Amino acid sequence: MRVTKALWPIRLSSFCLVLLLVTGWLVFPARAKRKTAAPGQANSSAPQAKPSATRARRAAKTRTASRNPQISKIVAEIDPRNIENTIRKLVSFGTRNTLSDQNNPNRGIGAARDWLFAEFQRGAVASGGRMTVEKQTFEQPKAARVPQPTMLTNIVATLKGTQPESANRVYVVSGHYDSICNVTTDAKCDAPGANDDASGTAAVLEMARVMAKYKFEATIIFMTVPGEEQGLLGATHFAEESKKNNVNIEAMFTNDIIGSSLGGNGVRDRHTVRVFSEGVPSNETTQEAASRRSVGGENDSTSRQLARFIKETTDRYLPSMKVWMIYRRDRYSRGGDHQPFLERGYAAVRFTEPNEDYHHQHQNVRIENGIQYGDLAQFDDFKYIADVARVNAAALAALALGPARPANVLIATGLSNDSVLKWDANKQPDVAGYEIVWRDTTAATGLSNDSVLKWDANKQPDVAGYEIVWRDTTAATWTNSRSLGNVLTYTMKGMSKDNYFFGVRGVDKEGNRSQVSYPRPQPRPPRANQPAAAPPD
Repeated sequence: MRVTKALWPIRLSSFCLVLLLVTGWLVFPARAKRKTAAPGQANSSAPQAKPSATRARRAAKTRTASRNPQISKIVAEIDPRNIENTIRKLVSFGTRNTLSDQNNPNRGIGAARDWLFAEFQRGAVASGGRMTVEKQTFEQPKAARVPQPTMLTNIVATLKGTQPESANRVYVVSGHYDSICNVTTDAKCDAPGANDDASGTAAVLEMARVMAKYKFEATIIFMTVPGEEQGLLGATHFAEESKKNNVNIEAMFTNDIIGSSLGGNGVRDRHTVRVFSEGVPSNETTQEAASRRSVGGENDSTSRQLARFIKETTDRYLPSMKVWMIYRRDRYSRGGDHQPFLERGYAAVRFTEPNEDYHHQHQNVRIENGIQYGDLAQFDDFKYIADVARVNAAALAALALGPARPANVLIATGLSNDSVLKWDANKQPDVAGYEIVWRDTTAATGLSNDSVLKWDANKQPDVAGYEIVWRDTTAATWTNSRSLGNVLTYTMKGMSKDNYFFGVRGVDKEGNRSQVSYPRPQPRPPRANQPAAAPPD
């Protein structure tokens, strides 16, 4: 019996071991089966599958809910076949050098000019009279790349805004229809210019065709210009005339070299477009520069805010496309048609493909050492151009449907010992006036970790309210926002203006948002017998 009793622990251990092995045989294969399920197969046992799918559906629903149906329709109607037809037609004119023949109906800049004018007129029919098309012709004096005085013509299609309070707010989108070979002044050589810049011209014409039948609160100008290769001549004339006539251009886009998704570096990228925007404004005054250096803001010009708006809009309506914000006015030591607008104080950006191929820019058409040179249509990617046009169209529509960006946005400096109070007037007819009362306090400097912003009311009748946005000083885009309702001042409690960048944007009743306005420091109250300094424009 003693032996039998001694064997009981061994028998019990053996039983437990067998039980464990059987359990493992039943459980482990099932686990292994779950782990090795084919990609994409549903697995009800996986605890993370359902929450992840739910989050994805919620995110998709949120994105869809925030989209304006009209903008979605515009984006869907951009047709790469129309863009291809336009590019091939422009290439068929042989050359579009600004100095080439203006009277030949089949070859030269004049033939391209007249064909584009007719196409814009054809597209304007769908607008019911809201789009007008004109030839803006001017004489360009002799210059470095213009050996003799030459007549130049901008083709300008204006889609008038329908809201009286917004019709004078203007958004411009352009491409240049001239082209060149190796020598800028060679008006005889074949210069097909399929990418530079038939691609941008075709995108603008297609946007005009699609958007003409839709109504917008603000005005959109679709423009094609000559003389870009001779020194931004057509764009400069338009920008200068606009400045002289006090045209309120809120934003300007130029599309230049948006034709190829394949770069000279061998990289194929069909889903990225570069958007160039300057930081320090080209027309900044000495006073504005001193203010900027004291408070920051070199990364918050109106052009940078425009680039951020384009990126945010693209993320919403074309998530397959990436807006690559480039913090430069243009490519290294190069320029484009947005530059004359920047120099006159307008917000402006440039759209360009991510990887350029210099074998197909400013080249005589030839084969050399087995390499095809020349800006030929065979190197264009028409579907890619259509996507870039969609990025443009979505942003333009969002801007023209939404409210204007808030004006005169200020942030309190907190550096004054003076105190400014304001209040609404009483409605009682017998109110004779008001009194200010005060008492001593231990805080005298006015410094605070709060940030106080204020701004002027928008004039648009459909503005529902405003939002404050903010980001860390090292962040590229606005990362946070707060809806405020219809107020004109707000205090960000516990958030120091030293540590964050703030901005304000308007929101209308349909949820359309404006560009962000970056605040200027509030002018300090005048000292005794000293007038207040006027804030910079």
